[in-house]
Amino acid sequence: MKRKSKEATPAMENAPVEPGRRRFFGWLWAMIGLAAVAEFCWVGVSFLLARKERSAKAAGARIVTAGSVDTFSPDTVTAIPSGQFFLARLPDGGFLALSRTCTHLGCSIHWDAEKSRFQCPCHGSSFNLAGEVLSAPAPRPLDCYPVRIENGLVKVDVAAPRRRDRFEPDQAARI
Repeated sequence: MKRKSKEATPAMENAPVEPGRRRFFGWLWAMIGLAAVAEFCWVGVSFLLARKERSAKAAGARIVTAGSVDTFSPDTVTAIPSGQFFLARLPDGGFLALSRTCTHLGCSIHWDAEKSRFQCPCHGSSFNLAGEVLSAPAPRPLDCYPVRIENGLVKVDVAAPRRRDRFEPDQAARI
């Protein structure tokens, strides 16, 4: 048997060498790789900066003035869009600021004035005026925000909702 020699034949020596194409594809792959790494870093930094900004906003107190005490009748609920909460005035005159988020899976609730209850459209939980659970699957009452009354104005700190296990009368702010 005769083996082929790996030595270049005179015909191969005269063939055009194409190192430019290999070099070009090498550079192209390197640029694509760098672009992918840069994009990955950009997404990561953007994600971390957004969380930092959100955390900084949540850390500081954010006071929302709901209005004058006289504008809220006893046994009523008023949606406060600027603070994204419901202000409930209890029959005894106390104020309770309730979160709009259901404690089951986080759906937005609404106030049904005809039935005098908060309703969750996702899974049917309902809550009374004080935010207590009337029907499951919600495991606990609605979260509430600290309320204070200053110079006849109802002010709510919406920086962080308070988690409750049950309604207690001292959770409501009174005049």
